[in-house]
Amino acid sequence: MASNLTELLNEYDAKKYAVDAGSVMHEKLRSVRVLSDFDKVDSELKKCVESCAGLSSFFIEKARTEVPVAGIINGNFISRRIDRLVVDDENKIVRILDYKTDIEKETYREKYIAQLDEYEKLMCQIYPEHKIEKYILWLHDWTLEKL
Repeated sequence: MASNLTELLNEYDAKKYAVDAGSVMHEKLRSVRVLSDFDKVDSELKKCVESCAGLSSFFIEKARTEVPVAGIINGNFISRRIDRLVVDDENKIVRILDYKTDIEKETYREKYIAQLDEYEKLMCQIYPEHKIEKYILWLHDWTLEKL
């Protein structure tokens, strides 16, 4: 029983750490509006964003953070919040970025893909002529994954 309790407590601690770390990082990333604001950002965050291939394109002038979006999917009302969104009307592309703190990427991968698929369906309703691109930023190792 003790090992089960220990395992449960360790699992709880790991989840709490991930949630807490994710909340802190979301807040830090939300405060970064454009690359020119980087002089106001802590140096470690700046280094992480700049070192991640392709990530800086989400920190341009027209990028938006914590974007609320809602609509009907399969007859159900869905309301979500997109971590970072870039709409490129000239090239007809909508780029969606979601932050994840998991160390084990495969643990919730299907859930995350389903989440981003919902975002895509909602964005298709708003931007029917645009191509939708979906990305996950894995914050534990600062890798950008295109889905």
